[in-house]
Amino acid sequence: MFETLTDKITQIFANITNRGILTEKDVLNSLREVRVALLEADVNFKVVKEFIAKIQERAIGREILETLNPGQQVVKIVRDEMTNILSAGDHSIKTQETDPSVLMLVGLQGTGKTTTAAKLALHFRGQNQSTLLVAGDLRRPAAIEQLIALGNQIDIPVYSETAKNLSPVDVIENGLKKAKAIGAKWAIIDTAGRLNIDDNLMSELSEIRSRISPIETILVVDAMAGQDAVNAAQSFHEHVMLTGLIMTKLDGDSKGGAALSISKVTGVPIKFTGIGEKVDALEVFHPDRMASRILGMGDVLTLIEKGERVFRKDQALELQRKIRKSEFDLEDFLEQMKGLEKMGSIESLMEMMPGLSGIKRKLAQESIDTDKIKKIQAIIQSMTLHERRNPKAINGSRRKRIALGSGTEPADVNHLMNQFIQTQKMMKLFSKNKSAKSLMRMFG
Repeated sequence: MFETLTDKITQIFANITNRGILTEKDVLNSLREVRVALLEADVNFKVVKEFIAKIQERAIGREILETLNPGQQVVKIVRDEMTNILSAGDHSIKTQETDPSVLMLVGLQGTGKTTTAAKLALHFRGQNQSTLLVAGDLRRPAAIEQLIALGNQIDIPVYSETAKNLSPVDVIENGLKKAKAIGAKWAIIDTAGRLNIDDNLMSELSEIRSRISPIETILVVDAMAGQDAVNAAQSFHEHVMLTGLIMTKLDGDSKGGAALSISKVTGVPIKFTGIGEKVDALEVFHPDRMASRILGMGDVLTLIEKGERVFRKDQALELQRKIRKSEFDLEDFLEQMKGLEKMGSIESLMEMMPGLSGIKRKLAQESIDTDKIKKIQAIIQSMTLHERRNPKAINGSRRKRIALGSGTEPADVNHLMNQFIQTQKMMKLFSKNKSAKSLMRMFG
């Protein structure tokens, strides 16, 4: 996410934060480099111009340049102003006084609208709010079948009709009646898209919106489309009065131009971001956290929230006890790996850790390859419960059997055992509050 832009900006900041004294010329030179980096990332020209002007106004002056850490003060100002760019209106999801609250998704074809509908339903279920998905896209071939398949995958009901004499708005109104009958908290409407914006599409969406009065009308846009996404958002907002945006494919957007421009240009807030193809790959949008990620500062709060959804408090306390007592075994190791998998890819987790976003890109791809994680899981699952809980019992003959059962080589089992021993040592050091230096010495 935003790798190209993040790399350039972090390098620019490294040049000024390492200096004890900053001059006005230093700041102006750095801002000039930031301006070029943003324009190369396809950020809207007017947005860049205003952004740089505001930073320059705040950063040049005795109160900044004569502080103890002027470089860090400039970075803080950049982060504040980037947060402002990403902020627009209310980023929370509103609800209606009477159920169901209606959320209407609009967008062009290929932006991931139907998949996003399922992601939203899963998100609401995580908040103990029931949902009915309504298949209102009667134009795209297999759109209804896709929504039904996604609904079955996550066990969310889907309302659909295929009668030729029905219009999309008729189907949607019937779907809302069904949502009310079953007591659903939410009705999420999947509407038709087009390859390009046209009058017929806008007329259809305008009619649907006026007939069902959704509390939220959200545009799904492809982050990788750059300024085309911004232009599409402007057109949709003019015709159907958007209340929010969901940016999909943000995990594949190395530039970040659309994300940094769209709210500032349209005045419409981003409410969620899609960060992968999996149905649970949806994040609530926080402008300040996104600004930190773009600037390579990580996103610890989102990382903690992901962890809290996966690991229960009693599990964490039990793990803490085992680490203190040096009882951490391969069974625990496997459970932690499964939990981390649920939190997202290793790359995305490292991106949220301050200081590791840059390291992630320097690592060889195979070192964070998910196939290796699956291989480790296969090896551990091929062990008996006794072997998982007593790793020292795994001798040569047992290693051969485990390798055969997991479809790997004995060398792979040996490698895993060495990794596990290192993990045990690391956890033991942390449990005794040893310094980071001793940890670094252990790993050379």
